[in-house]
Amino acid sequence: MKHTAFKALALASLLSLTAGTALAQNLAIVNGKAVPKTRLDALATQIERAGRPVTPEMQGQLRDEVIAREIFMQEADKQGLAQSEDFRNQMELARQSILIRELFSDFQKKNPVTDAEMKVEYDKFVAANSAKEYKARHILVEKEAEAKAIIARLKKGGKFEDIAKKQSKDPGSGANGGDLDWSTPDSYVPEFGQAMVKLSKGQTTDAPIKTQFGWHVIRLDDVRTPQIPAFDQVKPQLQQQMTQQKLGKYQEDLRAKAKIE
Repeated sequence: MKHTAFKALALASLLSLTAGTALAQNLAIVNGKAVPKTRLDALATQIERAGRPVTPEMQGQLRDEVIAREIFMQEADKQGLAQSEDFRNQMELARQSILIRELFSDFQKKNPVTDAEMKVEYDKFVAANSAKEYKARHILVEKEAEAKAIIARLKKGGKFEDIAKKQSKDPGSGANGGDLDWSTPDSYVPEFGQAMVKLSKGQTTDAPIKTQFGWHVIRLDDVRTPQIPAFDQVKPQLQQQMTQQKLGKYQEDLRAKAKIE
C-alpha cells in the first residue's frame, strides 16, 4: 500500500515538473494548443530589424499580440481559409519576399563597404568639387552696340543692378539685378566662363562678350573655395550610399547571369 502511494506521489511530482518545464518553454496555452516563447522572440526581432527598439515595457504588449494572433489563426484554420488559392498565392509571395530579404542581408554582411573603399570615393568627390566658385552678375542684350553703350554708362557711374533690371534679356537673372549666384566656370558656356575667370573681384568686362545667347556685360562680385566636409563627417552617408550601390551591382550581376527563356 505504501509502495503504491509512493509511486502515485512520484508520478504527480513528475507531471508537475513536466508541466512547469512546458510552461517555461511556452508563452501560453490557447484552447489547448501551446504557443512557444520563440514566437515572441521572433516578433521582437522583426520589430528591431525595422529600426524600433524593444523596451521592457513592450514585453506585455508583444505577449498579448502573439496570443491574439494564435486565437485568430485557430479561427482561420477552423474555417479552412488556409486551403484557399488566394491564401496560398499570398503565402508564396510572402515567402519570396522574406527569402530575398535574407539573401540581400547575407550579401551585405559578407561584402561590407570598407574604409579604404569609402576613402577612394571621398577623394574623387574632393577632386571633382575643389574648383573655385564665382559670384557674378551679367547683363544680356541682343546687339554689341547695346552692350558697349551699357559699359560706357557703367564707367560713368551707372548702377549695374538697375541697368540689368531694365535692359537684360535674361529672364532668370535680370529681375535680380543680373545676379547669377555662386557657380563654377564650367557651369557656363566656354566664352562666358573664360571671360569671367579673368576678372578681378569687383571688375567689369571692358568689352562685350559674345555667346550663343547674345552679348554679355559681366561683373565679378566674389570668389571662394568651396568648404568640403571632412571624411569623418560624411562617412555615414557615404557608407549607406556605397552599400546600396554594391547591392544594386549584385542584383544586376544576378540578372545578367540568369538564363531567361
